[in-house]
Amino acid sequence: MPQFPKIQTLASQFGSDDSDRLRRLLLFRTGDGLFDHELVEYLLALAIPNGDNERLAKDLIDEFGGFSALLSADSERLQNFPGLDESSAAILKIVQVAALRLISEPMREQPILTSWQALLDYLRADMAHLVNERVRILHLNSKNQLIRDELISEGSIDQAAIYPREVIKRALELGSAAIIIVHNHPSGDSSPSRQDISITKDIRDAGRKLGIAVHDHIIIGNDGYTSFRSKGLI
Repeated sequence: MPQFPKIQTLASQFGSDDSDRLRRLLLFRTGDGLFDHELVEYLLALAIPNGDNERLAKDLIDEFGGFSALLSADSERLQNFPGLDESSAAILKIVQVAALRLISEPMREQPILTSWQALLDYLRADMAHLVNERVRILHLNSKNQLIRDELISEGSIDQAAIYPREVIKRALELGSAAIIIVHNHPSGDSSPSRQDISITKDIRDAGRKLGIAVHDHIIIGNDGYTSFRSKGLI
């Protein structure tokens, strides 16, 4: 497991005029006016206090295609980037974890169906920039509160397996009253395929026989998301 660097007082780690300016903006103006690469630069300085962090930050933004994509990048890919190591990669990943925790708080404390936008924001932040397809199932109780968020499959850039029998079996084990199916399309296009539609119907039909509702199937892409419920596909 990556070891986070020991963070000393910020004043001792930042001595340049640029770093002082970034610190003042963060502490007294909540970061207003900072560019994405400046945020990354400030983060990197926590792990690499004497590095050329401005150049490294810009290179990272260019390589990964943006701030969100950078934070969502696989840890191994980050560590393999020239100039980064475990500590600097961990600094970037902890920001992603904190952001996801902040975004997901409403949906963890309220019924999913009354915090729908928070759910969509969380899923897009977590899955829109993944390079491999992943499938997860959100398990809900009878009050539509989230009881489990499980990753059930991870595949290639264009396919991950979903087995209806296993989905329903797991829902029975957890005592789920309802589920929401979620997966991403690394291609960026959130439009459902014929297979997506067919598998969703199979899961819905199997669940009905056992009293388990399928509230929705959400596909996440760079272009946004598709809700099967809103499209009349479920």
